[in-house]
This record gives sequence, structure tokens and C-alpha cells, in this order.
Amino acid sequence: MRFSQVRPGRQFVLALDHGEDFLDGLTRFCEEQDVRSGYIPTFVGGFSSARLVGTCEPLADPEAPLWEEVTVETLEALGGGTLAWDLDKDCLAPHIHVAAGIKGAGAEGRVSHLLGATVQFISEIPIIEVLGDTEGPSLTRRRNPSLYDVPLLGFGTGL
Repeated sequence: MRFSQVRPGRQFVLALDHGEDFLDGLTRFCEEQDVRSGYIPTFVGGFSSARLVGTCEPLADPEAPLWEEVTVETLEALGGGTLAWDLDKDCLAPHIHVAAGIKGAGAEGRVSHLLGATVQFISEIPIIEVLGDTEGPSLTRRRNPSLYDVPLLGFGTGL
């Protein structure tokens, strides 16, 4: 277990409109507002298309992360995540998961890591900035080579 005490900073509600790229809009907003770490407690909205981590094939190693993706269309989504600073790439690294119902399939669901999405109608996203006790981003992300190179949440400059 790892943890760090943080304190909330500014709080925003971001509305992404019809046709906008979800992750691009979120990242652009954070750049413009200088949000380098934070969290999204929950968000709601629709996606005309979304790319999620997933496969229809048997898993070669169920313990390993899955890097494949599936595309699903016409979704109502509920999600949340963290906004951390990628120390190696020097950029924001959102980690967003969604639970989504496919509207044209009896709201059949998908739950996974969001790789990309196009907003349908609107996505409403509360964002809470996180401030640490030191300078720089308080939530960071760095890949762990001994754990399948998965990018893990860290605090400050360490993991």
C-alpha cells in the first residue's frame, strides 16, 4: 500500500460538446487551466464512439495487462478517474474508466479503461484539482518495468 495526504485545489465542471474528442478536450482544458494532478469523481455523458481496452479472444496470460482494444458505438457512459503527471513524457496522463450501455442493444454494457471517445450530445465532467505539500504535481504516473511496464500512480517524484 502507498498513500499521500493531498488537499483539494480548484474545482471545475467541464462540459464537452457534441463531436468533441473526450480525451483531447479534457487534456486541453487541463493544459489551459494548468491542472497537473487531480481526479474526476464521476462523469456522465454520451459517446457516439469509444475505444475501450478489451478483446473477444482468449487471454494468453490473464495476469498480464491487456493492450488490445475494441470499438463500441452509441453509448451512454458513467465514469471516473485520476489525472496524474507523466514524469517521463512530461505531460498529463489521464486514467479514465467507464461503465457504458450500448443504446441500440438493450443498454447491454461494457466496463473498461477508456482509450478514446467522441462525445455525443454532451459529457459533463467535474474535475477536482489535487495539491500536494511540495512544488510540482502531487499525483504522478511512471511505468513499472517489473510489472509489465504498467503506468502506476505515484506521489510527487517517487512511486
